[in-house]
Amino acid sequence: LQSVNWQTASNRQAHHTDRFYSQDLIVRRGQPFQMSLTLYRGLSSGGRVTFTASTGPYPSESAKTKAVFPLSNGTSSSGWGAQLVSSRDNILNISILSPANAPIGRYTLDMQISSQGSDSAMKLGTFILLFNPWLQADGVFMSNHAEREEYVQEDAGIIFVGSANRIGMIGWNYGQFEEGILNICLSVLDNSLNFRRDPATDVARRNDPRYIGRVLSAMVNSNDDNGVLAGNWSGSYTGGRDPRNWNGSVEILKEWQRSGFRPVRYGQCWVFAGTLNTVLRCLGIPSRVITNFNSAHDTDRNLSVDVYYDPLGRPIDKSSDSVWNFHVWNEAWFVRPDLGPSYNGWQVLDATPQERSQGVFQCGPASVIAIREGNVDWDFDMPFIFAEVNADRITWIYESNGTLKKNSSDTHSVGKYISTKAVGSNSRMDVTEKYKYPEGSSQERQVFEKALGKLKPRASFSATSASSLAREEREPSISGKFKIAGVLAVGKEVNLILMLKNLTSDTKTVTVNMTAWTIVYNGTLVHEVWKDSVTKSLNPEEEIEHPVKITYAQYEKYLKADNMIRTTAVCQVTDEPEVVVERDVILDNPTLTLEVLDEARVQKPVNVQMLFSNPLDEPVKDCVLMVEGSGLLLGSLKIDVPALRPKERSRVRFEILPTRSGTKQLLANFSCNKFPAIKAMLSVDVAE
Repeated sequence: LQSVNWQTASNRQAHHTDRFYSQDLIVRRGQPFQMSLTLYRGLSSGGRVTFTASTGPYPSESAKTKAVFPLSNGTSSSGWGAQLVSSRDNILNISILSPANAPIGRYTLDMQISSQGSDSAMKLGTFILLFNPWLQADGVFMSNHAEREEYVQEDAGIIFVGSANRIGMIGWNYGQFEEGILNICLSVLDNSLNFRRDPATDVARRNDPRYIGRVLSAMVNSNDDNGVLAGNWSGSYTGGRDPRNWNGSVEILKEWQRSGFRPVRYGQCWVFAGTLNTVLRCLGIPSRVITNFNSAHDTDRNLSVDVYYDPLGRPIDKSSDSVWNFHVWNEAWFVRPDLGPSYNGWQVLDATPQERSQGVFQCGPASVIAIREGNVDWDFDMPFIFAEVNADRITWIYESNGTLKKNSSDTHSVGKYISTKAVGSNSRMDVTEKYKYPEGSSQERQVFEKALGKLKPRASFSATSASSLAREEREPSISGKFKIAGVLAVGKEVNLILMLKNLTSDTKTVTVNMTAWTIVYNGTLVHEVWKDSVTKSLNPEEEIEHPVKITYAQYEKYLKADNMIRTTAVCQVTDEPEVVVERDVILDNPTLTLEVLDEARVQKPVNVQMLFSNPLDEPVKDCVLMVEGSGLLLGSLKIDVPALRPKERSRVRFEILPTRSGTKQLLANFSCNKFPAIKAMLSVDVAE
């Protein structure tokens, strides 16, 4: 053998891997790739050529991690094959075919030539084999071109955050094609518990997207293994980065590799989901990021989440159950031969460490269609995910004498506005109806009863279902809600109005105990920042307004990057059940503006300007701007910004160097001592 030409450029184009910044030959399974071999002398007529493709540390033919196949003139069966396309002089043009269900990963290709009684063996080199969503025979096949472009090839995206009454969005740089990322994604698999325990079996199972998805859901968190990210919801992030500061997965994956595979600190749900999305798309499994608002975390599989208050209106962290303002997970697209063809398609995977599954913090794959049907006894982790979107919310109050009393149950508030980025645009697509039947419909309650029956077959429905409990509750004589008055902005006073309405034709006296706490988005209480108690008299059917003012001085020290404040009012009419009124408000950050100052062209430096005005009556210091964007700059930029006097405006210029044409997403995060994470994103159209 004189030389090998892997025809990398044309193979990568044919295999839709030409966007990877790596020099490797990257091909997709079930689809032939071409190579040409130059020999020192032509093959003799009786010469036999055999190839060996192998992957993993213990390749074996029985495990299908090694294949030995001859060079032939015809096409092969469903297995590995090598076809002689043409030969002239000493050059052989060969087409190599892999099976559509081959394990993915890095392969070595060897060649043996037996000619005139002598055998010679030689290594040809390595290639990387990925899943093939373009191929109908592959379990990850996706037929729709626009969806495939979005869910496999798009390297930037949008993740929805905030709360059900105030949905916000952040940009995220997936960067699955960036230099080194594919190798890191393969390292994620090689660091898993399964690989460390039994590498031969683990590599053999890498043909199955269900298996890979489940392993990745365990590996993107660090709870049981050398996983990628350490979670932290405490509100204190010393020793790491505030989860809200990340702009994408590339920095996280690179830092994990640089540190010798030590967990990167810190992640919260969208960070886990953004990172898992990068790895799935990188390996060729179509995937997207999903946000569920009012997401239940049901720890005891009873499909209800218990929340507690004390008589003064203070929320109590008593139960491990909770309702998160939002929670973010992933859906990956593949077939479910274990469940049957009706359950192919989107499957939930969740890398946020919330509950153990088979002893490990991993979650999924769970068929979205099966969740909608309430098949909670199916694989994997169905009860937990079903509860996230369907659980009933039960409110309990500790009386002043210490006894616990059930206050109310709510069957409607959990699992709202389930959202993902639309195909081909940054708008929000609502997928709630894929997860559950319309709220309040008969099918929806039937599915809930079915799920409950499967989880608690011995309990009688009448006792457990929240709808029947609701009938036993006394109708309250008053109602209340918090209304927002004026702007909600960090640095400004928060103005709310508590509206109280007498629903009866009698005069009522109400004692109201109110508190406000800063919180992390998952409901973790950070610090009480305000409290008040009032007694009001309400005439028959009267509605009154009670103003609530929380000053910046009161909340400034305790507000986290989430910018969330939870206000609660426990309203008591003598000898009647309390009415609990709650509202989480989200304060807006000041605006961070990005603008491109020149026309953007490939390989031509472009100036970008950041504008920021300090809205406060006090200086801000320790200001840092972090910028990244796949195709617009390699790696990320970190710029120290000078301190700003009160009301001062800052203008920072920096340079980017686009490497790809098309519409690319530039992401910025500005942090300082008063504003931990201000986000901006900008779409940049790059010309050839």
